[in-house]
Amino acid sequence: MTVSVVSGQLAERLREIRERSGLSLAALAARTPYSKSSWERYLNGKKPVPRQAVEALCALTGTPAGRLLALWELADAEWSGRARPVPVSEEPDRPAAERPAPVSRAGVRWRVVAGA
Repeated sequence: MTVSVVSGQLAERLREIRERSGLSLAALAARTPYSKSSWERYLNGKKPVPRQAVEALCALTGTPAGRLLALWELADAEWSGRARPVPVSEEPDRPAAERPAPVSRAGVRWRVVAGA
């Protein structure tokens, strides 16, 4: 499984929070409904992180969850296939200021397409 840009960013942020907190994987497993091996997979981007795991880590560490949950939403859209590459030629004709900011990955622009 290839780690997407957003999924990698989410895993990186979660690792940073865990490291700053000083919690080991065993401590996370003891204080959350997720096992040590699950936390290892989530924090290294090997498996999609459940939203509840993001919320649990934030609650344990006193980290505001808003930005991480927004990043989780983007990663979840990638994991689920709701986000799809959109060639620039398919962008609606609207002023640049009104277009969503694309995330570039190897020359492909990504955006979440509602209802896709």
